[in-house]
Amino acid sequence: MIREATKRYETIKHLGEGQFANVYKAKDKETGDFVAIKKIKLGSRAEAKDGINRTALREIKLLQEIHHDNIIGLRDVIGSRTNIQLVFDFMETDLEHVVKDRDIILMPPHIKNMAMQTLLGLEFLHVHWILHRDLKPNNLLMNSAGRIKLADFGLARFFGSPNKVYTHQVVTRWYRAPELIWGARAYGVGVDMWAIGCIIAELLLRVPIFPGESDLDQLVKIGHILGTPSVEDWPAMVKLPDYIEMKEQQGINLRHVFTAAGDDLIELLLGCFAYDPLKRFTASEALQCPYFSNDPLCCLDEELPLPARAGGGPQSKRRRLREDSPLRLIL
Repeated sequence: MIREATKRYETIKHLGEGQFANVYKAKDKETGDFVAIKKIKLGSRAEAKDGINRTALREIKLLQEIHHDNIIGLRDVIGSRTNIQLVFDFMETDLEHVVKDRDIILMPPHIKNMAMQTLLGLEFLHVHWILHRDLKPNNLLMNSAGRIKLADFGLARFFGSPNKVYTHQVVTRWYRAPELIWGARAYGVGVDMWAIGCIIAELLLRVPIFPGESDLDQLVKIGHILGTPSVEDWPAMVKLPDYIEMKEQQGINLRHVFTAAGDDLIELLLGCFAYDPLKRFTASEALQCPYFSNDPLCCLDEELPLPARAGGGPQSKRRRLREDSPLRLIL
């Protein structure tokens, strides 16, 4: 529901500007909480036809229907003739800033926590038949308490109908699954899970694992590490609309790429990077991997290292998954 303009929020500072929106830090005068306000410019009917306003409405519809600790909270929606203002939880940073901050040392318990929080949010989406379709480090926001939340639902879609056709031009290239690069119009949770594998790999390497400069180069970069897929591995591959046969590459054993990773972490990555999307891990399957219950234990959210501008917390305790409920966290 969209409300009329209100004086409830006091703007503190401008945080950034995109082609169609400005983002501000503000204070909710009723609760005292800091919030982020995304002010979306309403364009002409022609612009709306191109999807500018429809994207905003899609994000509103989705976020008003879903509520989870690891998904950004849409607190309020305010409308006027010139803009729509989306009021979100305020988040101090994102995983892209964490990855790029060379003053931060990411230890195994930190990476395990970040992967777990992200997968818990994604599992909730998929259980409710929602594909995010744009997972990448800067869409995984983090607050000063170390809570990670999936954000930016402009490309998200409900899925489930076997005859539903989608665009393949989704997901930033470096995190895009091979079936999307080859033009798949019917796809499912596998596109999000491939992106999860890329994000976990980036937390480990501190650089993107598949930094392709074009769609073709993206496939080459993937093949260099994972090897060229065979028809035996992925029978439906050759039927994809934009499929082209690639020069055969043997690939690299992931244990040589992630030299400090244990077998349990390699298992998780291989499950996310299965070429055939039908063989790829789901979020629930990924969370059930031994990686998340083996030592070293996952750290507490507040123990995650953050960029200096976001603050941090002491690092002393650890948490693990409950044995009687493998998908729940002991906080």
